[in-house]
Amino acid sequence: MKKRPRQKKGEKKRLDIRDVAKHARVSIATVSRTINSVPTVDKDLANRVWKSIEELNYFPNTQARALVSGRSRLFGLLISEITNPFFPELIQGFEDFAIENNYEILIGSTNYDPQRMEICIRRMIERNVEGVAVMTFGIEEPLLDELVSRNIPMVFVDATPPNENVSTLVVNYHEGIRQGVQHLAALGHRKLSFISGPMRQRTCQLRKGAFLRSAEEIGVHPAEEWLVEGDHTLEGGMRAMERILQCKELPTAVMCSNDMTAIGALRVLAKTGLRVPDDISVIGFDDIHLAEFVYPPLTTVRMSRNDLARAAFSALRSHVEPTHAHAKKAWPISTKLTVRQSTGYPPGMTVGKAKKPRKSVKTGKSSSDS
Repeated sequence: MKKRPRQKKGEKKRLDIRDVAKHARVSIATVSRTINSVPTVDKDLANRVWKSIEELNYFPNTQARALVSGRSRLFGLLISEITNPFFPELIQGFEDFAIENNYEILIGSTNYDPQRMEICIRRMIERNVEGVAVMTFGIEEPLLDELVSRNIPMVFVDATPPNENVSTLVVNYHEGIRQGVQHLAALGHRKLSFISGPMRQRTCQLRKGAFLRSAEEIGVHPAEEWLVEGDHTLEGGMRAMERILQCKELPTAVMCSNDMTAIGALRVLAKTGLRVPDDISVIGFDDIHLAEFVYPPLTTVRMSRNDLARAAFSALRSHVEPTHAHAKKAWPISTKLTVRQSTGYPPGMTVGKAKKPRKSVKTGKSSSDS
């Protein structure tokens, strides 16, 4: 008979369900049923078990509980890259809602690599996730077949494979981008440029489309050379801005598909000696926390990570908890312009020459006051 290894001095003993049963003077089965909220457990016995758990500072094994209850209470969260500040902020919000509702999360960062995404999905299936929020802003549909075939609920941003277990976060890109273009038009800008993200992604197509429609509304048709494809990274924003600066004529304002692109553009403009916003105005998209602290503070279209996280979590929960809510197919996400110091009048236009707001005949207030 093998002897149990002697506990080292100062080493804290690892408690298990047997220790709780012994302390509460009940059977192991009673402890197990109590922890898993089986309603048939005698109330007095359950109180003794919970009291022992508290006194022993025992932490139940969540994997063991999942085997008994048939539920892991674990959601997967797939993101594109952990280095983009947008995603840690999104993770924080998603985890806050998970903790608040007694769920756990398993995070997978794909880094835009299909092979890595496949590994992340396999790991989630092995851990028996109850649902997956695919927040990569770009879908590799064949890689998600394993989740679909197992009827694991999913939520996507913008684009959704046809499946009854899938919901979509529908972002209103046009709302915030139109506000940005209208803001530039009110300042007097007509020479507008746009740096997109990778155009293979539907999200990037939607953002660029929203910009072009908004520009058309004010009678502006940007030069083709001012429409540059980036990759949503700091370095991509720098390269895109360098291309724009090589044009024979420069735009007076540049709108970017995300804030990391805009921050890269600001860096290049600073290196070349161009002043923002005196020589050129810049607008981002996302409103990451860093946007407020770059120089100059970045005007940007806000897409709330908290709204995205709440909607993604609620969508998954509605699929796995029929009593929670009806599983909606579409969850709307709004966007809104946040004006800071990176936008101003075009070069050569003074405040006095800018177009004044139209006065209301009845109230005398300007249209911008309403």
